[in-house]
Amino acid sequence: MSRLSQICRLFTTFTLTGLLSMSMGGCVETVPEELVEAIESIDRDLGTLRATDITPEAYSRFSRQWNALRSRVNSEENIVRWPWEDNELETDLEALQVEGTQLVSEVNARIQAQRTTAETKLARIEQRLRLLNTRVGDIGSRTVLGEHPVETEVHVKQARLFLEQGQFEHSIQASERAGKVLLTQTALLTNELGRYADDDLISAWRESAQRTIDWSRAHRAQAIVVSKADRVLTLYKNGRKVLTYPIRLGSRGIRAKQHYGDGATPEGEYRIQRKRGPGQTPYFRALILDYPNVDDRRRFEQAQKAGLIPKSQHMPGLIQLHGVAQGISDQPYGSIVLDNPQIARLFEQVAVGTPVTIVGALESQNSISLVLADLGDQEEET
Repeated sequence: MSRLSQICRLFTTFTLTGLLSMSMGGCVETVPEELVEAIESIDRDLGTLRATDITPEAYSRFSRQWNALRSRVNSEENIVRWPWEDNELETDLEALQVEGTQLVSEVNARIQAQRTTAETKLARIEQRLRLLNTRVGDIGSRTVLGEHPVETEVHVKQARLFLEQGQFEHSIQASERAGKVLLTQTALLTNELGRYADDDLISAWRESAQRTIDWSRAHRAQAIVVSKADRVLTLYKNGRKVLTYPIRLGSRGIRAKQHYGDGATPEGEYRIQRKRGPGQTPYFRALILDYPNVDDRRRFEQAQKAGLIPKSQHMPGLIQLHGVAQGISDQPYGSIVLDNPQIARLFEQVAVGTPVTIVGALESQNSISLVLADLGDQEEET
């Protein structure tokens, strides 16, 4: 071989080796690791955000695409390509990264919206519950509601706990359950105490009280009018107001009395039948009323015939105005309680036979009707 041929062969070998080396150095992996890691991070974020609960369809679609691409990644991770070649897998991964990033933003937006809704609902329910507890306490009608207040408070506590744990949908549901029980409570109060907003009944009560006042004026004597709604006893003399005392009723006192043991305070026109002083009553002083009267007995019998009162129930009795005594529960069970200084003064001023008229309310805008209206307004707002 001539020297010229050897030189040409060596040049050709070096040239091919160089070109091959340059070509191999320009090859890239089919699957960029940083892109795979970015999508894996998005998938973890979606799991932490509980996207499967918040956007189930969108997350399911993302998850299916990611599972499919991950299989392709595993099968092509050792493949290299020329830089000028199209990489469909990389394109698909980039598209999924964009979709996943948007999905994370959407989930965060929905979470924030749920948080706001949960906080707003719970705040309104807590406000309504505080109002109900306050108003029910003001009018002494807690027993009308039975166990419902406890049930409401349980739901409210659950809603608060879910909110603190970030389970906003569960918090919203618990608040809605509490709201339904509150509606039940308001309905119970309205059904039981709605008569205090009945204009016809209030007009009848007012006429009854006025007859008693007129009797006091005509006979130039004392007479007593008791308003259950306003918790007030007023003594008249010669038709003129002499004094006014606050009173207390039992836990069921604002109800209309129906039968023995119901704890309700009766409504009607009565007279003081007996006076009991020290040693004659367990209380400080007591004024015994002639309850039940003819009207009470008639109403009781009619209610039993109509099936409103069981035949096994008895006609109630022993309703009195009395003070308090040490060691005796301050639970009047249908009677009317005054503080001892007030009952002492009243005891001195009235005689057996003095009229005592007990009414539910004397004005349409009484304490109970205002409470019912207030609760109704709160119900509409929420």
